[in-house]
Amino acid sequence: MRLAVLACLVAIGALFGLASAAPAGTRVVVKTRTYDITGNTGLALVQAMDRKGPKHGFMTHAIALTGYAVDWDLDTSQDNGVCRLRRANGTLNLFYTFPRVASATTPTLRKRWTRFFAGVRAHEETHGRIAREMMRATERSISGLRIADDRSCYKTRREAQRRIKATNAAYEAKQLAFDAREHRDGGHVQHLVIALVRP
Repeated sequence: MRLAVLACLVAIGALFGLASAAPAGTRVVVKTRTYDITGNTGLALVQAMDRKGPKHGFMTHAIALTGYAVDWDLDTSQDNGVCRLRRANGTLNLFYTFPRVASATTPTLRKRWTRFFAGVRAHEETHGRIAREMMRATERSISGLRIADDRSCYKTRREAQRRIKATNAAYEAKQLAFDAREHRDGGHVQHLVIALVRP
């Protein structure tokens, strides 16, 4: 599962004068939290996740969740009416939420849980990888942006924001398509759950 929060912060740099272009850069901040579940069977653990997992929608809970927030700090300058993007610094804040077994388990259940959790972690980390790819694609889309006849740099900032939003939308579609494949009937997530609850 995945939750996205997208924001674009535009910082107006020096509007006048020459300055050397600095390469775009992104920073990734990862935070992980857990919620405790208990149970002495695979079914009991699944039921505990269904009760205590992160909210997904109004009435349901997810097993795990990946959330992310994106901020871009854009610095522009103009010379003789030509505005250019001097620097674009992006920050991707990734938030993972995972279940943690807080009760004693049998060796057999522990082995099944370990396989289940590895699959859940791989699923969520794929969401994180797609978000990182989005940041790189955004860098490429705005790198070197320059617009003539834009003394106030308004057109340049507006175009940068348009490109950022378009890239975000394209990668949000990839996130949704990944979830659709993973969560379909007979999909990877269903196989993980079945393997955990089997007697």
